[in-house]
Amino acid sequence: MSVQERKQRERAERERLIVATARELAEQQGWDAVTTRRLAERIEYSQPVLYSHFRGKREIIGAVALEGATELAAAVRAAASRANGPRERVAALAHAYLDFAERHPAVYDAIFQLDGGLAYAQEDTPEQLKDAFSALLESLGDVAGDGVHPGLFTEVFWAALHGVATLTRARRLPPEDTGRRVELLVDRLAEF
Repeated sequence: MSVQERKQRERAERERLIVATARELAEQQGWDAVTTRRLAERIEYSQPVLYSHFRGKREIIGAVALEGATELAAAVRAAASRANGPRERVAALAHAYLDFAERHPAVYDAIFQLDGGLAYAQEDTPEQLKDAFSALLESLGDVAGDGVHPGLFTEVFWAALHGVATLTRARRLPPEDTGRRVELLVDRLAEF
């Protein structure tokens, strides 16, 4: 291995460490606790080393968002692939989405709530975000109904899931009714 290859590998490892540490700290204490100073202390590198990877917290949030979008897409696809039939597939997708939001609130916020400097719904949207939307579209496009654009249907269904996730987490909706909300979404929005 050349010196340059070793340096590139070490740089990539440091970057993964920064992102993993930011995620861990955000999940434990919230995004306000994630500062370059705290990250530098936790990973035992200087702040200038962090700044050589990320220009600041915004870019770190963006990196966490991209990693999280990949994980969300995988979770949704895995759940949908285990289901039998379109109704079960859509319900499994919805439950996987809401479960992800509940189990990884800081990552969910990085993807959907915080400014990570990422473009959404544009030409320059990162592939990880496009793929997360595609993971939803793959299951929801088939149940959009006659004359309904699959992408628009997916956006509306996704918006409803996002609302349930955010309102439940904010304790505006009782969590014990989440299953019934999913049933209502699946039964009323999708055409089977």
